[in-house]
Amino acid sequence: MPDEELHAIRIHLDRILAERGMTLTELSAQVGITVVNLSVLKNGRAKAIRFSTLSRICDVLECQPGDLITHDPTGPA
Repeated sequence: MPDEELHAIRIHLDRILAERGMTLTELSAQVGITVVNLSVLKNGRAKAIRFSTLSRICDVLECQPGDLITHDPTGPA
């Protein structure tokens, strides 16, 4: 991965889904985002996320953005 693509942002969508007993497919249906795009986000390969998408995910999962996304300064993803 080129240096400009390295980042220290961690996505915790898999943990939140497990805590809610929800699958990626169920979240996709409720949020209106494709499973493929949610999978890219869940696996930390997303380069960006729209606030409207983040807001819908938080609404459905009943969480805060900080529950889903953290910054880990110890190293790149």
